[in-house]
Order: sequence, then structure tokens, then C-alpha cells
Amino acid sequence: MAEEEAHIIARVITSPQGVEATAWNSLLAQQSHPTPFMRHEYLAALHESGSATPRTGWTPRFMTLWDGDTLVAACPLYLKAHSYGEYVFDWAWASAYEQHGVPYYPKAVVAVPFTPVPGSRLLARDAATRALLIEAVCQWCEQEGVSSVHMLFASGDDVQSSAEQGLMLRHTVQFHWKNVAPTLVTACAALPQAGEGGPALPDQGALATLGRPGGGESVAPTLATACAALPPEGALATLGRPGGDSNHFTDFDHFLASLSQDKRKKIRQERRRVAEAGVSFRWSQGTAIRTEDWDFFYRCYERTYLEHGNPPYLTRDFFARMAAHMPEAWLLFVAERNGQPIASSLIAIGTLPSSASGPNDFNPVAYGRYWGALERVDCLHFEACYYQPLQWCIDHGVARFEGGAQGEHKMARALLPVQATSAHWLAHPAFAEAVERFLQREGSGVESYLHELQARSPFKTTA
Repeated sequence: MAEEEAHIIARVITSPQGVEATAWNSLLAQQSHPTPFMRHEYLAALHESGSATPRTGWTPRFMTLWDGDTLVAACPLYLKAHSYGEYVFDWAWASAYEQHGVPYYPKAVVAVPFTPVPGSRLLARDAATRALLIEAVCQWCEQEGVSSVHMLFASGDDVQSSAEQGLMLRHTVQFHWKNVAPTLVTACAALPQAGEGGPALPDQGALATLGRPGGGESVAPTLATACAALPPEGALATLGRPGGDSNHFTDFDHFLASLSQDKRKKIRQERRRVAEAGVSFRWSQGTAIRTEDWDFFYRCYERTYLEHGNPPYLTRDFFARMAAHMPEAWLLFVAERNGQPIASSLIAIGTLPSSASGPNDFNPVAYGRYWGALERVDCLHFEACYYQPLQWCIDHGVARFEGGAQGEHKMARALLPVQATSAHWLAHPAFAEAVERFLQREGSGVESYLHELQARSPFKTTA
């Protein structure tokens, strides 16, 4: 092992274009949880379009490991002077550093900018090389005076390697729909209850308010942080109807039949309101998405950000590059009324290895990404972002739809909570100790949170 490692050389690359696309994508294809957002084309488009660049606060320092001329490991590494566009909130950490006169920025993130989608972050030929990659990132950051490393929305392999290397883990929740009806009560019943191994509450100590903006000393459970004991992604897949994952829904009514009566009624009412408002939908995928459709989508996307007081993270040129270099990864829904487009939602399509099938079998996965509207119609958001995509997924045999970060309302639309994990390394020993105590407190409300989930299950509770 030591002799093999001696041949490996670390190189820091200052632009995605500095890594050959074929070598990068080949490594990505070998990982357990590849997504289209980690493709070289996607990362390069973020940079070349001006979306994720030093000017916008994302300075690329991609870490690569080489065995001779062969790329054996790599990860997207960015130096950050702020915490925007990450979706794992550390603003209070930065504030605590500032209060104590210690610089928090620049920090480093191993992440896909603006993309809270779980997946492989550490591209490596094997577990040993993955460990070397983590070590190289942390050593380089320490040498460069970077305060910390944050690996966001990591895969299970990445999380395991990070924990073995001593990084601290932080859990949050997302909501994913599976093309099979799981029984949430059954899933929750299998989890640890009070006194069965849950984390103990530590004593209140220094920096007790580290966490979300505003801090606070409460240890009450919160939806975004109290899911540390939830099963990892994929664990709920077998808790479905007899026959498991192979029994996909046959149509949208079949899906509705799996829900409790109140949820089924609510969804039908919401869909009816959109239809009665005279709104219809069309969808197009890949090269069938016309330039004028991309233009209209961007108008909607930009409008949504501006209405919330912020410029959009992604430029129009980014989506032009997606249309040119990754068209197969995109599915666009356009809402029309009186023959005119009024709203749109953009979905990404990828594939993941199927754990229930052979090593070369893949399941299609859909990722909810962006939406916007030029007119206000009651329940249009739910139709464009959930019901239309779910109906498309059912019709096309898609195994899973990932609804994105946050949003408790997604459970009413049958998107169930799954655990998403980040890993963190802090150079300052005292702050690292304080953050570790905070992370223990942050995950302490699992029991109450799980009882809440059980009470709000959208699915029928009968066997």
C-alpha cells in the first residue's frame, strides 16, 4: 500500500478545463452515486458561463491525484468568501469566528455550486485512493491557511471515507419520491426510539449557538437537522407493496390510490383548480427543447429569483451550454393558457446503479431543479413542480424523483424524508471541538421528529 501511494502525485487545478473531460467522466462513472451534476460538462459550464467563478465568489482549486499520467482521483474544490449557494447553513459558524477575531473565510467546499443534490463528490478508483484524496484536500487547505473544508451532499462512500479520516458529519433532510408505495409508519418503527442508542444531550458550552442564522440555545428538534437517524437513501425502497421496487405505479390514479384519503382528495382538488383555470402542460426533452423554450424558461427562472430580491445564480449562457453539451439530461415542462406560455419547470434526468439488479443495470432518476411563473394561478406551483413531473416519472418508469432541498410541504405530495450528509474539517482545534459539540446537539431531537413524521404520513397505514 505505502509503495503504491508513493507513486501518486497531487495537483491542484485552477479551472475545470484543466482536467481532461474523458478522464473525469470515466472516474465519475465508476462511483456508486454518479449524477449529471458532477459531469465535467456541467462543472465546466458553471465556470465558462460566469455562474461559478472567482467574480461570483467561487474560486476553483480542483484537487487531482495522478499515478503517472493516469488520473486516479479528483474532486471539485472551491475557495469561498461567502456561504451563498451551498444549502448547508454555516452562517452562524462564520459569525462565531468573527466574534472571536478568527477569520472563517476563505473556506473550502467540495461541492457542486448551487446544486443541493446528493451524490459522489470524491471521484476515486478505490477506497484507499479516496482516503488519499481527502487527506490531500485537508493538507493543502492547512498549508494555504484555509479555515475549513466542507463536503456537501456527499454519497455514502464519501461519508464513510470522511468519517474514517476524522471529519465531522452533519445531517439534514431532503424529500424524495419513489415509484413504489412505502409505508412510512413501518420505516419509522424500525428506527431507534428513546433510550435505544440515540445521541445524548451534551452540556451547554462555548459557542452553543452555532448553527443556523440567529443561533439559539434550544435543543428542540427541527425538520432540517433532526433526521440524523433516518435511514440513508435507498433504505426505504424495500418497504413497499409486495414485490418491492419492481411494482412501479401504472398511472397517476394508481399512485393516488396508495395515499390516505385526505391527501388523495387534496391533490385532486389542487390539480382541478389548475385545469379549471384553463392551464394545460406540454413537455419536451433533450434536443426537442427549442431555443425559444429555453429563453422562456429563463424568463421564469430569473423572475422567481428577482421576486425574492436576489439575482439568479445561473446565467442564460449556462443553460445554452447545457442545451449544447448535455441536452439528454434535461426535461422541460411548460404551462400554457389561451395558447400562451405562463410558467415552466425544469427537471434533470440521470441514472443510478440499481442495487437490486446486475452491476451494469441502471435506474432512471429525476431531479427537480428550477421553476418560475409569469402569471399567478392557484396551485400552479404544485402542478408544475410535483404533479406533472411525478406523472411523467410514472409514465416513463423513472425510479425516483428528488424534490430538492428543504420543504416540509413535499410530504403531502408523497415525497418522503431521506438523510443527506455533509462532512466538515476545521483547522482551528478549539472551534473544531465546539462545532463537534454543536453537531451532537443538532441531532438530538430525532424521537420527537419521527413521531411528527409518523403522524403526517401521506400513505395509507393499513398493510
